Amino acid sequence: MRRIARIELLWALLVLTLPAVWGEDQGAVARGRLLYAIGGCTNCHTAEEGEELAGGDPLPTPFGVFYPPNITPDPDYGIGAWSDTDFIRAMQEGISPHGHPYYPAFPYPSYTRMRESDLKDLKAFLDTIPAVKRPSRPHELRFPFNIRSGLWLWRWLYFRPARFRPDPFRSQRWNRGAYLVEGPGHCGECHTPRNFLGGPDRTRAYAGSVLGEIRAPNITPDPEFGIGEWSDGDLLYFFQTGIRPDGDSVSGAMAKVIRNGTAKLPETDLRAIIEYLRSLKPVAWEPF
Repeated sequence: MRRIARIELLWALLVLTLPAVWGEDQGAVARGRLLYAIGGCTNCHTAEEGEELAGGDPLPTPFGVFYPPNITPDPDYGIGAWSDTDFIRAMQEGISPHGHPYYPAFPYPSYTRMRESDLKDLKAFLDTIPAVKRPSRPHELRFPFNIRSGLWLWRWLYFRPARFRPDPFRSQRWNRGAYLVEGPGHCGECHTPRNFLGGPDRTRAYAGSVLGEIRAPNITPDPEFGIGEWSDGDLLYFFQTGIRPDGDSVSGAMAKVIRNGTAKLPETDLRAIIEYLRSLKPVAWEPF
């Protein structure tokens, strides 16, 4: 009888524990799904009419053509063999599991600001994507940008690894917006102009840029060249639908950002992003 009682007790503990563990895992996946949206992973790593995250369309730049790799959980051709430590190092430091530096076409200079807990949640969601056995296509870069060892110099010049630190003198919503814009959203990677080495011009942060086929407008609060004349309602509607105040719809890369990213965010996060963008330094500059 005692043995039966012990078995029943163990069974009861197992039944009570499993839902809690399952719920915790599902919570990580749900949080990771939101980060996946704001991070725009599918925008680059999924080809038109292709399988999700199995490798993206060519990305033409002044340095050559980049091919976003397969980041499905396939252990041979994707990131299925990566540990959480490997993933976090890649995202925060821009270093591969083999110790090689990544090209900054992968926006790790922004992802470096992400919290480790958020990166683990993102990895938990990525692990739910169907694995695809497809090798990634190598980049086609012109000299000298095809020499990967030169990236160490680029990193020394331009990369500043650091986690996001909340500003205690700002509101909680402002800090949430700052984290989303500066970290997972990596908005500055496209909207900040770059020099001939691909280094960001921080004196004109968010003032817009042209990089290959990507034309990113000025999103500072400047009233003439930026979004200074847009109301909060204009911005909210734009992030939800991709429609500008003049009634025109956004196209190109930003259309993907809206469709796969900001349109899926809760309104509280969108308003946080708006509050942060309002606080940027206005820059009177037209990138194109």
